[in-house]
Amino acid sequence: MKTDFFEITTDALNVGAIARRVVPKTCGAIVTLDGFVRQFTKKRETLYLEYEAFEPMALKEMEKLIAQAHEQFEIASVGIVHRLGKMEIGETSVVISVAAPHRRAAFEACEWLIKELKRTVPIWKKEVYRDGETWIEGESQSAVN
Repeated sequence: MKTDFFEITTDALNVGAIARRVVPKTCGAIVTLDGFVRQFTKKRETLYLEYEAFEPMALKEMEKLIAQAHEQFEIASVGIVHRLGKMEIGETSVVISVAAPHRRAAFEACEWLIKELKRTVPIWKKEVYRDGETWIEGESQSAVN
């Protein structure tokens, strides 16, 4: 029984609660990515981030990513929750949890999902620095986020 889910919210994210939503009895591992706001990006001090999205399309793309992950990896379930709005240093912006019978598939699927989410899902990030700001779209403009 799949327990997949994907959501966009403006509420604070509870990483543990989100991760536990994907745990079927047939699995022996969950891998969870807690993507949060860091203080420095490429040696520039970040004050905060703001996320915006075209929500209907973003949700459709998240659903597609989950389906593709099931085709490519031996996993049982996936949860993706992305937060929109202003986020301070240390606040979680995205949680991806993958449950699988074996941990290797869960790790591989989770890594693939975050890369593809950044590449294909219409969610935009504005990084506000002490010395300016910039909009980031996708993996191509920001190597490590």
